[in-house]
Amino acid sequence: MANRRNGTLYVGVTSNLAQRVWQHREGVADGFTQRYGCKMLVWFEVGDTMEVAIVREKQIKGGSRARKVSLIEAMDPGWNDLFG
Repeated sequence: MANRRNGTLYVGVTSNLAQRVWQHREGVADGFTQRYGCKMLVWFEVGDTMEVAIVREKQIKGGSRARKVSLIEAMDPGWNDLFG
């Protein structure tokens, strides 16, 4: 999730992407995304299991901002909202 192109980024894991994006957009999930206005889905990955997804989330969170931007721009060069 991001608040704008090259803005604040949020990485998380969920078992229901549609519901989680809605929660971020509506501001019903207190915390980082609400505070920074991260409402745009600019990148996502699907994991085979929740365990795999959590390992990948930690890997991405531990990486550099440049790597996160690279992942986004490989899938979504225009930083468009992929959810709609």
